[in-house]
Amino acid sequence: MSILVLGATGFIGPRLIKKLVARGETVVGMDLNPAAPTFDGSPIGAPVLRGDVTQFEDVMRTVLEVKPERLINLAYGLGAGEGNPHQVMRLDVLGMDNCFEAARLGGVRRIVYASSVAVSGQQSSFGDRLVNEDDPTHGTSQYAYGMSITGVRPANVTGPDKVRGSTDHVQIMTEGARGRPVHLPKKGLMRLLIHVEDMAEVFARILLADAPRHELYNSGGIPVSLGELADIVRGFLPKAEITFAEEGGREDSGNYLVDWSRLSKEFGIEYPGLHTRVLEVINDVRRVEGLPLVGA
Repeated sequence: MSILVLGATGFIGPRLIKKLVARGETVVGMDLNPAAPTFDGSPIGAPVLRGDVTQFEDVMRTVLEVKPERLINLAYGLGAGEGNPHQVMRLDVLGMDNCFEAARLGGVRRIVYASSVAVSGQQSSFGDRLVNEDDPTHGTSQYAYGMSITGVRPANVTGPDKVRGSTDHVQIMTEGARGRPVHLPKKGLMRLLIHVEDMAEVFARILLADAPRHELYNSGGIPVSLGELADIVRGFLPKAEITFAEEGGREDSGNYLVDWSRLSKEFGIEYPGLHTRVLEVINDVRRVEGLPLVGA
């Protein structure tokens, strides 16, 4: 099967491509920076063409050249776009529209796109209950003709090379692994963590499915406070200097109680324990930094 991955050299793209290639699929990527290095320096494993998702001509040219049966768009702006809201709008709205229109004109039969758990807004809007895909959205940030279009809402994706979007949880693990101090505002802030490898697997299964039952899926993840995450890191690195300015934060947290039963039941998705993934991130960083690995 021919698959086109837009945003191929970003955070999730390289992991997804490796999973698709391992399944025997024919994959081509497109990215504004096709030569971007991966975190560990290993090759992506598929050709990547240069193209800007905000330029319709680039997307259309790539679709006509690759002639994909399926397409996934991972080229989107993380965060609320506070620094450059115009660019985030171009990526998330114009870029997505370019993706849909080029796919329609090119005869692509299946599209998967990345949304975000941020559309749900604050957890306080729902109380202490799980939020599902049909609940009304309270988010305040920006962010077809015979085609099957499926949306996936990633939670707080984490990994050793994440540098955009919500990164406080990443800093706790990566800076702790490097032996650098970490100081964050609120200990009680909640995050819904999903490792980037797990997120890539979710995208792969939905993209390759013959007929997903729903138009939208929550990724789900593991809810944890920053303080609890810091304690896990200290369990592996007792000398890690992780401090917080104050205790609170839960009431200010974005949506962290998410119903992801659709994904679990339909695709058999299960996530490794949080301690397992935290240790992997720590050792991924220490391996790159040339530091001794930490045992379980």
